[in-house]
Amino acid sequence: MTGKTIARMMAGIPTHNMAMYHRLRFLVGDPAVFIETTTDGVQQTLMILRDIEMERAAEHARVDRVACPKDFEPEGGLSGDRETATAQAAAESLRRSGVEQVTVDRSLPAIYATMLERAGMHLTCDFDWGVVQRRTKDEQEVAWLREAQSVTENIMQRACETVGQSTADGQGLLQHDGEPLTSPRLQTLIDIWLMELGYSNPGSIVAGGPEGADCHNRGHEALRTGQPVIIDIFPQNRQTLYNGDCTRTAVHGEISDELRRMHETVVNAKAAGCAAVRTGVTGESVHQATIDVILAAGYNVGLPKPTDPDTYTAMVHGTGHGIGLEVHEPPLLDFGGPELVAGDALTVEPGLYSKAIGGIRVEDMVVTTDSGHENLNQMSEDLHWG
Repeated sequence: MTGKTIARMMAGIPTHNMAMYHRLRFLVGDPAVFIETTTDGVQQTLMILRDIEMERAAEHARVDRVACPKDFEPEGGLSGDRETATAQAAAESLRRSGVEQVTVDRSLPAIYATMLERAGMHLTCDFDWGVVQRRTKDEQEVAWLREAQSVTENIMQRACETVGQSTADGQGLLQHDGEPLTSPRLQTLIDIWLMELGYSNPGSIVAGGPEGADCHNRGHEALRTGQPVIIDIFPQNRQTLYNGDCTRTAVHGEISDELRRMHETVVNAKAAGCAAVRTGVTGESVHQATIDVILAAGYNVGLPKPTDPDTYTAMVHGTGHGIGLEVHEPPLLDFGGPELVAGDALTVEPGLYSKAIGGIRVEDMVVTTDSGHENLNQMSEDLHWG
């Protein structure tokens, strides 16, 4: 029995720090600390947070013990600033346990690191702690993602049908319920529909025509008949905090041959990317399967050069990303993407973009399994929603 204590620590505000929330499964909007200590093989977990939250934390947080900063007041007292006091208390609790070295995660705020160092402790950052654990979604997490994606599809259906069932005036501008249908107007409708279902929305992409040539342009202009409208919705369930993420492209009126060919290529690329997803393959290999289809169809990969014509048409981004408590999480489906693990929740979202035409993107969410993947999407991939 050595009696030496080793420690790991996370800190921040769980409503913002998703690594902390995932470990604690407890939401609080004030500074908090999670400490895990091991002495002679015996592990103990502690959460330090505001005193008025202690009773609720003791009931719901996944820790052995709950304390407040006053329980670990250092010599000289605690600061009147809540975050500073929480950092002081964390350092004091570890000092009292005889800790000399602390392993922290990548999200630790500098104020906590400073207080630990002032207390004479050496810090080591574990870059994977709080990241790897979140990649392997358990059954409950997959159920929450499935629910979020179902709601996202429901709203996507309404949004695409709003485009498809609009009327066009003499100038080709879309009209809905007697008023011009613009990107901001449809974005507002999406926000309202999601709010009514218990979801918050950071702001959907509704980008028509040339605006859609920039894959992350949220859209600001009037929508027109005959032009592709990229609709990308990525809301968060206000209770579970898990996200949906789905993209479809809608066209009102006549679809040109080139639009149809771009769309067919993107749909085929998505199918190839999804088919490549399984435990043990790399994110890079999934991306390669996707861009192989793009290239075979005669399109390009990569950002345009200044000398390229407006007709340059390419996939300019990776195939997708991890998703869970945040819309963008590891791993990436891109060059350098890591090996996939069972339970990785991923978006597969190839696209083609042209300044002369606009953009086409189609996106599904899949969960990696040992034998392949589960696709959480069920809705149509079509361009017509009339």
